[in-house]
Amino acid sequence: MKLNYKRTILIGFAFMAILAFWELYDQIVPYVLHYKFEYNTVQTNIIMSIDNILALFMLPLFGKISDKTKTPLGKRTPYILFGTIASVAALCALAVVEGKQSKIGFIIVLMILLVAMSTYRSPAVAYMPDVTEKPLRSKGNAIINLVGYIGGIFTTVVMWVLAPGSINDDGDKVYSPDQSFSVVFLVVAAFMLVAMLVMVLTVKENKILAQTNIQDDEPEVSQNGKTKLSKPVAVSLILILVSVFFWWMSYNGITTMFSRYCQEVWGVHPGESSGYKTIAMIAAIIAFVPLGLISNKIGRKKSVLFGIALMTVCYTGAFFIQEKSVLMYIIFSVVGIGWAAINVNSFPMVVEMCTGSDVGKYTGYYYTFSMAAQIVTPLLSAVLIDNVFPQWGYKILFPYAVIFSAASFVTMCFVRHGDSKPEAKAAIAEQFAADN
Repeated sequence: MKLNYKRTILIGFAFMAILAFWELYDQIVPYVLHYKFEYNTVQTNIIMSIDNILALFMLPLFGKISDKTKTPLGKRTPYILFGTIASVAALCALAVVEGKQSKIGFIIVLMILLVAMSTYRSPAVAYMPDVTEKPLRSKGNAIINLVGYIGGIFTTVVMWVLAPGSINDDGDKVYSPDQSFSVVFLVVAAFMLVAMLVMVLTVKENKILAQTNIQDDEPEVSQNGKTKLSKPVAVSLILILVSVFFWWMSYNGITTMFSRYCQEVWGVHPGESSGYKTIAMIAAIIAFVPLGLISNKIGRKKSVLFGIALMTVCYTGAFFIQEKSVLMYIIFSVVGIGWAAINVNSFPMVVEMCTGSDVGKYTGYYYTFSMAAQIVTPLLSAVLIDNVFPQWGYKILFPYAVIFSAASFVTMCFVRHGDSKPEAKAAIAEQFAADN
Protein backbone atom coordinates (compact mmCIF):
# COMPACT_ATOMS: atom_id res chain seq x y z
CA MET A 1 0.00 0.00 0.00
CA LYS A 2 1.50 3.33 -1.05
CA LEU A 3 0.32 6.87 -1.57
CA ASN A 4 -0.25 8.11 -5.11
CA TYR A 5 1.68 11.36 -4.77
CA LYS A 6 0.90 12.70 -8.24
CA ARG A 7 -2.84 12.27 -7.79
CA THR A 8 -2.77 13.69 -4.27
CA ILE A 9 -0.89 16.78 -5.47
CA LEU A 10 -3.43 17.33 -8.25
CA ILE A 11 -6.34 16.98 -5.82
CA GLY A 12 -4.55 19.54 -3.65
CA PHE A 13 -4.98 22.14 -6.40
CA ALA A 14 -8.55 22.69 -5.20
CA PHE A 15 -7.27 23.47 -1.71
CA MET A 16 -4.55 25.66 -3.24
CA ALA A 17 -7.23 27.80 -4.89
CA ILE A 18 -9.11 28.05 -1.59
CA LEU A 19 -6.06 29.21 0.39
CA ALA A 20 -5.15 31.71 -2.35
CA PHE A 21 -8.54 33.35 -1.79
CA TRP A 22 -8.42 33.30 2.02
CA GLU A 23 -5.00 34.95 2.03
CA LEU A 24 -6.46 37.74 -0.10
CA TYR A 25 -9.54 37.91 2.13
CA ASP A 26 -7.55 38.15 5.37
CA GLN A 27 -5.02 40.69 4.09
CA ILE A 28 -6.89 43.00 1.73
CA VAL A 29 -10.60 42.97 2.61
CA PRO A 30 -10.23 44.37 6.17
CA TYR A 31 -8.01 47.15 4.82
CA VAL A 32 -10.59 48.07 2.17
CA LEU A 33 -13.42 48.00 4.71
CA HIS A 34 -11.59 50.10 7.28
CA TYR A 35 -9.67 52.63 5.22
CA LYS A 36 -11.46 52.90 1.89
CA PHE A 37 -15.06 52.53 3.09
CA GLU A 38 -14.40 53.92 6.58
CA TYR A 39 -16.04 51.22 8.67
CA ASN A 40 -14.86 51.39 12.27
CA THR A 41 -12.91 48.55 13.88
CA VAL A 42 -15.96 46.84 15.41
CA GLN A 43 -17.92 47.01 12.14
CA THR A 44 -14.95 45.69 10.17
CA ASN A 45 -14.43 42.79 12.59
CA ILE A 46 -18.12 41.88 12.44
CA ILE A 47 -18.07 41.79 8.64
CA MET A 48 -14.84 39.78 8.64
CA SER A 49 -16.38 37.20 11.00
CA ILE A 50 -19.30 36.48 8.68
CA ASP A 51 -17.29 33.80 6.83
CA ASN A 52 -16.80 31.90 10.10
CA ILE A 53 -20.49 32.22 10.96
CA LEU A 54 -21.49 30.92 7.52
CA ALA A 55 -19.05 28.04 7.96
CA LEU A 56 -20.82 26.83 11.12
CA PHE A 57 -23.80 25.57 9.16
CA MET A 58 -22.80 25.64 5.49
CA LEU A 59 -19.71 23.44 5.72
CA PRO A 60 -21.50 20.52 7.43
CA LEU A 61 -24.50 21.03 5.13
CA PHE A 62 -22.60 20.89 1.86
CA GLY A 63 -20.31 18.19 3.16
CA LYS A 64 -23.35 16.02 3.87
CA ILE A 65 -25.07 16.93 0.58
CA SER A 66 -21.96 16.06 -1.42
CA ASP A 67 -21.79 12.67 0.35
CA LYS A 68 -25.10 11.77 -1.27
CA THR A 69 -24.41 13.31 -4.69
CA LYS A 70 -24.02 11.04 -7.72
CA THR A 71 -23.13 12.59 -11.08
CA PRO A 72 -20.98 11.68 -14.11
CA LEU A 73 -18.35 14.01 -12.63
CA GLY A 74 -18.44 12.33 -9.21
CA LYS A 75 -19.74 13.55 -5.86
CA ARG A 76 -17.13 16.17 -4.93
CA THR A 77 -16.04 17.47 -8.34
CA PRO A 78 -19.34 19.21 -9.26
CA TYR A 79 -19.18 21.34 -6.11
CA ILE A 80 -15.52 22.18 -6.66
CA LEU A 81 -16.16 23.03 -10.33
CA PHE A 82 -19.27 25.15 -10.00
CA GLY A 83 -18.37 26.54 -6.58
CA THR A 84 -15.04 27.82 -7.90
CA ILE A 85 -16.66 29.27 -11.03
CA ALA A 86 -19.25 31.11 -8.90
CA SER A 87 -16.52 32.33 -6.53
CA VAL A 88 -14.32 33.53 -9.39
CA ALA A 89 -17.24 35.39 -10.96
CA ALA A 90 -18.04 37.03 -7.61
CA LEU A 91 -14.38 37.92 -7.06
CA CYS A 92 -14.25 39.60 -10.49
CA ALA A 93 -17.41 41.52 -9.60
CA LEU A 94 -15.77 42.50 -6.30
CA ALA A 95 -12.85 43.94 -8.27
CA VAL A 96 -15.29 46.08 -10.27
CA VAL A 97 -17.20 47.48 -7.27
CA GLU A 98 -13.97 48.05 -5.34
CA GLY A 99 -12.54 49.99 -8.27
CA LYS A 100 -15.71 52.10 -8.43
CA GLN A 101 -15.58 52.56 -4.63
CA SER A 102 -19.16 51.32 -4.23
CA LYS A 103 -19.58 50.75 -0.50
CA ILE A 104 -22.94 48.98 -0.63
CA GLY A 105 -22.04 47.07 -3.79
CA PHE A 106 -18.82 45.83 -2.16
CA ILE A 107 -20.69 44.41 0.85
CA ILE A 108 -23.39 42.74 -1.27
CA VAL A 109 -20.87 41.10 -3.62
CA LEU A 110 -18.66 40.09 -0.69
CA MET A 111 -21.58 38.26 0.95
CA ILE A 112 -22.31 36.42 -2.32
CA LEU A 113 -18.63 35.52 -2.61
CA LEU A 114 -18.46 34.12 0.94
CA VAL A 115 -21.57 31.98 0.34
CA ALA A 116 -20.07 30.66 -2.92
CA MET A 117 -16.80 29.77 -1.18
CA SER A 118 -18.71 27.94 1.56
CA THR A 119 -20.44 25.63 -0.92
CA TYR A 120 -17.31 23.73 -1.95
CA ARG A 121 -14.84 23.95 0.91
CA SER A 122 -15.97 20.71 2.60
CA PRO A 123 -16.25 18.75 -0.69
CA ALA A 124 -12.73 19.91 -1.68
CA VAL A 125 -11.21 18.79 1.64
CA ALA A 126 -13.19 15.52 1.67
CA TYR A 127 -11.90 14.55 -1.79
CA MET A 128 -8.52 13.27 -0.58
CA PRO A 129 -9.90 10.87 2.09
CA ASP A 130 -12.40 9.57 -0.49
CA VAL A 131 -9.63 8.21 -2.70
CA THR A 132 -6.92 7.47 -0.10
CA GLU A 133 -6.69 4.40 2.10
CA LYS A 134 -7.07 5.19 5.79
CA PRO A 135 -3.47 4.41 6.87
CA LEU A 136 -2.15 6.83 4.21
CA ARG A 137 -4.35 9.82 4.99
CA SER A 138 -1.86 11.62 7.23
CA LYS A 139 0.72 11.56 4.45
CA GLY A 140 -1.99 12.58 2.00
CA ASN A 141 -3.09 15.44 4.23
CA ALA A 142 0.52 16.60 4.52
CA ILE A 143 0.75 16.83 0.73
CA ILE A 144 -2.62 18.63 0.52
CA ASN A 145 -1.49 21.21 3.10
CA LEU A 146 1.83 21.73 1.35
CA VAL A 147 0.15 22.31 -2.02
CA GLY A 148 -2.45 24.52 -0.37
CA TYR A 149 0.16 26.82 1.16
CA ILE A 150 1.50 27.49 -2.34
CA GLY A 151 -1.78 29.26 -3.03
CA GLY A 152 -1.33 31.49 0.00
CA ILE A 153 2.25 32.27 -1.01
CA PHE A 154 1.11 33.10 -4.56
CA THR A 155 -1.38 35.67 -3.27
CA THR A 156 1.23 37.20 -0.97
CA VAL A 157 3.66 37.61 -3.89
CA VAL A 158 0.93 39.09 -6.11
CA MET A 159 0.09 41.62 -3.40
CA TRP A 160 3.72 42.71 -3.11
CA VAL A 161 4.16 43.04 -6.87
CA LEU A 162 0.83 44.54 -7.93
CA ALA A 163 -0.03 46.50 -4.78
CA PRO A 164 3.39 47.47 -3.40
CA GLY A 165 2.18 50.38 -1.26
CA SER A 166 4.89 52.35 0.55
CA ILE A 167 7.02 51.97 3.66
CA ASN A 168 6.47 54.44 6.50
CA ASP A 169 9.00 55.68 9.06
CA ASP A 170 8.32 52.66 11.31
CA GLY A 171 9.06 50.22 8.50
CA ASP A 172 5.43 49.22 8.04
CA LYS A 173 3.90 48.65 4.63
CA VAL A 174 1.04 51.13 4.16
CA TYR A 175 -1.46 52.02 1.44
CA SER A 176 -3.21 55.25 0.66
CA PRO A 177 -7.00 55.24 1.24
CA ASP A 178 -7.62 55.41 -2.51
CA GLN A 179 -5.35 52.43 -3.29
CA SER A 180 -7.10 50.05 -5.69
CA PHE A 181 -6.71 46.29 -5.32
CA SER A 182 -8.82 45.40 -8.36
CA VAL A 183 -5.89 43.95 -10.32
CA VAL A 184 -4.94 41.75 -7.34
CA PHE A 185 -8.52 40.45 -7.17
CA LEU A 186 -8.52 39.62 -10.88
CA VAL A 187 -5.13 37.86 -10.84
CA VAL A 188 -6.09 35.73 -7.83
CA ALA A 189 -9.42 34.93 -9.51
CA ALA A 190 -7.56 33.73 -12.61
CA PHE A 191 -5.21 31.65 -10.45
CA MET A 192 -8.18 30.01 -8.70
CA LEU A 193 -9.82 29.18 -12.02
CA VAL A 194 -6.65 27.67 -13.50
CA ALA A 195 -5.93 25.62 -10.35
CA MET A 196 -9.46 24.23 -10.35
CA LEU A 197 -9.37 23.38 -14.06
CA VAL A 198 -6.06 21.54 -13.65
CA MET A 199 -7.62 19.37 -10.95
CA VAL A 200 -10.91 18.74 -12.75
CA LEU A 201 -9.27 17.91 -16.09
CA THR A 202 -6.54 15.65 -14.72
CA VAL A 203 -8.31 13.77 -11.90
CA LYS A 204 -11.38 11.75 -12.84
CA GLU A 205 -13.20 11.15 -9.59
CA ASN A 206 -15.53 8.29 -10.57
CA LYS A 207 -12.73 6.42 -12.32
CA ILE A 208 -10.46 6.70 -9.28
CA LEU A 209 -13.21 5.59 -6.90
CA ALA A 210 -13.87 2.54 -9.06
CA GLN A 211 -10.15 1.68 -9.17
CA THR A 212 -9.39 2.20 -5.49
CA ASN A 213 -12.64 0.70 -4.15
CA ILE A 214 -11.74 1.67 -0.59
CA GLN A 215 -13.52 -0.51 1.94
CA ASP A 216 -14.56 0.55 5.42
CA ASP A 217 -13.01 -2.18 7.50
CA GLU A 218 -14.04 -0.99 10.96
CA PRO A 219 -17.34 -2.69 11.90
CA GLU A 220 -17.66 -0.53 15.01
CA VAL A 221 -18.34 2.46 12.80
CA SER A 222 -21.68 1.14 11.58
CA GLN A 223 -24.58 -0.76 13.03
CA ASN A 224 -26.97 -2.82 10.89
CA GLY A 225 -25.65 -1.17 7.75
CA LYS A 226 -26.38 2.32 9.05
CA THR A 227 -23.73 4.97 9.53
CA LYS A 228 -24.26 5.25 13.27
CA LEU A 229 -21.22 5.35 15.50
CA SER A 230 -20.83 2.95 18.36
CA LYS A 231 -20.63 4.65 21.75
CA PRO A 232 -16.82 4.34 22.21
CA VAL A 233 -16.18 5.77 18.73
CA ALA A 234 -18.73 8.56 19.28
CA VAL A 235 -16.99 9.52 22.53
CA SER A 236 -13.63 9.67 20.74
CA LEU A 237 -15.13 11.79 17.98
CA ILE A 238 -16.56 14.26 20.49
CA LEU A 239 -13.26 14.43 22.38
CA ILE A 240 -11.20 15.12 19.28
CA LEU A 241 -13.65 17.78 18.08
CA VAL A 242 -13.46 19.43 21.50
CA SER A 243 -9.68 19.24 21.19
CA VAL A 244 -9.91 20.95 17.80
CA PHE A 245 -11.94 23.73 19.43
CA PHE A 246 -9.41 24.15 22.25
CA TRP A 247 -6.26 24.29 20.14
CA TRP A 248 -7.88 26.74 17.73
CA MET A 249 -8.90 28.88 20.73
CA SER A 250 -5.25 28.92 21.71
CA TYR A 251 -3.62 29.37 18.30
CA ASN A 252 -6.10 31.87 16.86
CA GLY A 253 -6.01 33.84 20.09
CA ILE A 254 -2.29 34.41 19.48
CA THR A 255 -2.47 35.12 15.75
CA THR A 256 -5.30 37.67 16.01
CA MET A 257 -3.75 39.63 18.88
CA PHE A 258 -0.01 39.27 18.34
CA SER A 259 0.56 42.48 16.38
CA ARG A 260 -1.02 44.46 19.22
CA TYR A 261 0.96 42.39 21.76
CA CYS A 262 4.19 43.47 20.06
CA GLN A 263 3.23 47.10 20.39
CA GLU A 264 1.80 47.04 23.92
CA VAL A 265 4.30 44.70 25.64
CA TRP A 266 7.52 45.11 23.66
CA GLY A 267 7.00 48.65 22.44
CA VAL A 268 7.84 47.79 18.83
CA HIS A 269 5.76 48.63 15.77
CA PRO A 270 3.15 46.01 14.82
CA GLY A 271 4.76 45.42 11.43
CA GLU A 272 7.44 43.28 13.07
CA SER A 273 4.85 40.72 14.13
CA SER A 274 4.50 39.60 10.52
CA GLY A 275 8.11 38.40 10.61
CA TYR A 276 7.40 35.99 13.48
CA LYS A 277 4.26 34.69 11.76
CA THR A 278 6.18 34.23 8.52
CA ILE A 279 8.81 32.15 10.33
CA ALA A 280 6.06 29.94 11.77
CA MET A 281 4.52 29.48 8.30
CA ILE A 282 7.86 28.58 6.71
CA ALA A 283 8.63 26.08 9.47
CA ALA A 284 5.18 24.51 8.98
CA ILE A 285 5.67 24.20 5.22
CA ILE A 286 9.05 22.52 5.69
CA ALA A 287 7.65 20.18 8.34
CA PHE A 288 4.41 19.06 6.63
CA VAL A 289 5.75 16.13 4.62
CA PRO A 290 8.30 14.83 7.19
CA LEU A 291 5.62 14.92 9.88
CA GLY A 292 3.25 13.04 7.61
CA LEU A 293 5.85 10.32 7.25
CA ILE A 294 6.64 10.28 10.97
CA SER A 295 2.98 9.91 11.90
CA ASN A 296 2.87 6.70 9.89
CA LYS A 297 5.66 5.37 12.10
CA ILE A 298 4.46 6.45 15.55
CA GLY A 299 0.72 7.00 14.99
CA ARG A 300 -1.47 10.07 14.61
CA LYS A 301 -2.46 10.52 18.24
CA LYS A 302 1.14 10.62 19.46
CA SER A 303 2.01 13.06 16.67
CA VAL A 304 -0.85 15.38 17.64
CA LEU A 305 0.07 15.21 21.32
CA PHE A 306 3.68 15.96 20.39
CA GLY A 307 2.54 19.03 18.43
CA ILE A 308 0.33 20.27 21.29
CA ALA A 309 3.16 19.78 23.78
CA LEU A 310 5.56 21.77 21.59
CA MET A 311 3.14 24.66 21.29
CA THR A 312 2.27 24.67 25.00
CA VAL A 313 5.94 24.82 25.97
CA CYS A 314 6.57 27.59 23.42
CA TYR A 315 3.65 29.69 24.67
CA THR A 316 4.90 29.26 28.24
CA GLY A 317 8.40 30.34 27.26
CA ALA A 318 7.13 33.32 25.26
CA PHE A 319 5.38 34.70 28.34
CA PHE A 320 8.74 35.23 30.05
CA ILE A 321 10.20 37.20 27.14
CA GLN A 322 9.33 40.76 28.06
CA GLU A 323 11.19 42.55 25.28
CA LYS A 324 12.01 42.09 21.63
CA SER A 325 14.34 39.11 21.25
CA VAL A 326 15.75 36.89 18.51
CA LEU A 327 14.66 33.99 20.71
CA MET A 328 11.08 34.65 19.60
CA TYR A 329 11.99 33.63 16.05
CA ILE A 330 13.13 30.26 17.39
CA ILE A 331 9.98 29.92 19.48
CA PHE A 332 7.71 30.71 16.53
CA SER A 333 9.54 28.30 14.26
CA VAL A 334 8.88 25.54 16.81
CA VAL A 335 5.25 26.71 17.05
CA GLY A 336 5.02 26.25 13.27
CA ILE A 337 6.32 22.69 13.55
CA GLY A 338 3.88 21.91 16.36
CA TRP A 339 0.97 23.38 14.40
CA ALA A 340 1.94 21.31 11.35
CA ALA A 341 2.01 18.12 13.46
CA ILE A 342 -1.52 18.85 14.63
CA ASN A 343 -2.94 19.79 11.21
CA VAL A 344 -1.43 16.85 9.36
CA ASN A 345 -2.98 14.29 11.69
CA SER A 346 -6.13 15.69 13.30
CA PHE A 347 -8.36 15.79 10.22
CA PRO A 348 -7.44 12.21 9.18
CA MET A 349 -8.30 11.09 12.72
CA VAL A 350 -11.80 12.53 12.36
CA VAL A 351 -12.55 10.97 8.97
CA GLU A 352 -11.00 7.67 10.13
CA MET A 353 -14.05 7.22 12.33
CA CYS A 354 -16.61 7.47 9.55
CA THR A 355 -17.59 5.35 6.59
CA GLY A 356 -16.84 6.39 3.02
CA SER A 357 -20.39 7.65 2.59
CA ASP A 358 -20.01 10.18 5.41
CA VAL A 359 -16.58 11.77 4.76
CA GLY A 360 -18.08 15.09 3.68
CA LYS A 361 -20.32 15.28 6.74
CA TYR A 362 -17.44 14.60 9.11
CA THR A 363 -15.28 17.11 7.26
CA GLY A 364 -18.01 19.63 8.02
CA TYR A 365 -17.96 18.68 11.70
CA TYR A 366 -14.21 19.24 11.83
CA TYR A 367 -14.47 22.72 10.34
CA THR A 368 -17.50 23.64 12.42
CA PHE A 369 -15.50 23.26 15.63
CA SER A 370 -12.45 25.08 14.28
CA MET A 371 -14.58 27.95 12.96
CA ALA A 372 -16.55 28.19 16.21
CA ALA A 373 -13.27 28.69 18.07
CA GLN A 374 -12.23 31.41 15.63
CA ILE A 375 -15.48 33.25 16.34
CA VAL A 376 -15.23 32.93 20.12
CA THR A 377 -11.54 33.45 20.85
CA PRO A 378 -11.07 37.02 19.52
CA LEU A 379 -14.03 38.15 21.63
CA LEU A 380 -13.09 36.20 24.76
CA SER A 381 -9.42 37.20 24.69
CA ALA A 382 -10.38 40.86 24.13
CA VAL A 383 -12.74 40.81 27.14
CA LEU A 384 -10.04 39.24 29.33
CA ILE A 385 -7.48 41.81 28.23
CA ASP A 386 -9.68 44.89 28.53
CA ASN A 387 -12.12 44.04 31.32
CA VAL A 388 -11.19 41.02 33.43
CA PHE A 389 -7.42 41.47 33.77
CA PRO A 390 -6.77 45.13 32.82
CA GLN A 391 -3.75 45.18 35.13
CA TRP A 392 -2.17 42.48 32.95
CA GLY A 393 -3.40 43.82 29.63
CA TYR A 394 -1.90 42.04 26.65
CA LYS A 395 0.46 40.11 28.92
CA ILE A 396 -2.45 37.74 29.58
CA LEU A 397 -2.30 36.57 25.94
CA PHE A 398 0.25 33.77 26.29
CA PRO A 399 -1.15 32.39 29.60
CA TYR A 400 -4.53 32.37 27.82
CA ALA A 401 -3.01 30.33 24.99
CA VAL A 402 -1.31 27.94 27.43
CA ILE A 403 -4.59 27.18 29.21
CA PHE A 404 -6.47 26.23 26.05
CA SER A 405 -3.51 24.40 24.54
CA ALA A 406 -3.09 22.35 27.72
CA ALA A 407 -6.85 21.66 27.73
CA SER A 408 -6.59 20.24 24.20
CA PHE A 409 -3.74 17.97 25.35
CA VAL A 410 -5.91 16.59 28.17
CA THR A 411 -8.92 15.89 25.95
CA MET A 412 -6.71 14.30 23.26
CA CYS A 413 -5.25 11.90 25.82
CA PHE A 414 -8.69 10.28 26.16
CA VAL A 415 -9.22 9.79 22.41
CA ARG A 416 -9.18 6.05 21.72
CA HIS A 417 -10.13 5.89 18.02
CA GLY A 418 -9.08 7.44 14.74
CA ASP A 419 -5.42 6.56 15.00
CA SER A 420 -3.44 4.84 12.25
CA LYS A 421 -1.44 1.67 12.58
CA PRO A 422 2.32 2.33 12.37
CA GLU A 423 3.83 1.21 9.09
CA ALA A 424 5.85 -1.93 8.75
CA LYS A 425 9.54 -1.46 8.00
CA ALA A 426 9.04 -2.86 4.53
CA ALA A 427 6.94 0.18 3.64
CA ILE A 428 9.75 2.67 4.21
CA ALA A 429 11.03 2.28 0.66
CA GLU A 430 7.62 3.28 -0.61
CA GLN A 431 7.49 6.63 1.15
CA PHE A 432 8.47 8.64 -1.90
CA ALA A 433 7.24 6.25 -4.59
CA ALA A 434 4.30 7.44 -6.67
CA ASP A 435 1.81 4.89 -7.85
CA ASN A 436 1.26 6.38 -11.25
